[in-house]
Amino acid sequence: MNPGRPRAGAGFFKGHGLGNDYLVFAFGDGWALSPEAVRAVCDRWRGVGADGIVLHSPPPERPWRLRMFNPDGSEFERSGNGLRVFAAWAASRDWVGDGPFAVEVGGDRVHMRVEERLAGSVYDVSVEMGRASLHPADAGLAPAWQGRPLTHPAEGVLDCTPVSVGNPHCVVFTDDLSDAALSRLGPFLTAHEAFPAGVNVQLARPVSRGCVEIAIWERGVGRTQASGTSSCAAAVAAAGRGVVDYGEVEVRMEGGTLQVDVSRGLEVILRGPVQGVARGRLSEGFMEAL
Repeated sequence: MNPGRPRAGAGFFKGHGLGNDYLVFAFGDGWALSPEAVRAVCDRWRGVGADGIVLHSPPPERPWRLRMFNPDGSEFERSGNGLRVFAAWAASRDWVGDGPFAVEVGGDRVHMRVEERLAGSVYDVSVEMGRASLHPADAGLAPAWQGRPLTHPAEGVLDCTPVSVGNPHCVVFTDDLSDAALSRLGPFLTAHEAFPAGVNVQLARPVSRGCVEIAIWERGVGRTQASGTSSCAAAVAAAGRGVVDYGEVEVRMEGGTLQVDVSRGLEVILRGPVQGVARGRLSEGFMEAL
């Protein structure tokens, strides 16, 4: 991650991918994204409210530089839905057309495309997420835990597959995707010593050769209705263990469905709808209090 905390302007765009919502700000001199300030802005009762913040360099700079922040104030590598919300913002400003464009995020260059503008402010956006990895070390699993089972006090040995899609994931294959199961396993694995930097958790249940259902607990966020990188991780894990076919995998979540294309080389493309919600500005008084 880049050192230091950047500053942002007052103006923002809000959008969501299947209920996973992000605020998009441009680099500026209005307020510093300290952990406390990010928490205040993302607060759903005392701030604007969001599952995270995407900060971008202003045009005409290309490729855009992005940084992403969880609602708990921590900075993280990348979000599939955060990327796609930024793409919807760029399309709404006519900064991009129907061709591919690139952004730099988490030390990687990522290519995206606004495939189609649907009804109203809904955009169909695809993101080339790069090559995933099923190597446990790439997913942040500590050396001492590689090759060892992860065991929950009540659930016993967990059927886990660590995955990296530019950020760390732990996919747990189970028939129980209930809120109770997610509340037990999500916080337990996110804070487990096996993942020193934390991990995003998905409970996954394959339902056909081309479809998997998931429930999501995100590092720094908690339970979410949808997640782009979680969808990618679940599809990669399911394809890697042979319970779904390589190619297009439908990933169903509480918030809706995303399409994930997984090649045999684990190159991943994420696609689905993004809804633009609002544009606004933080008030001067609010920014002074951050």
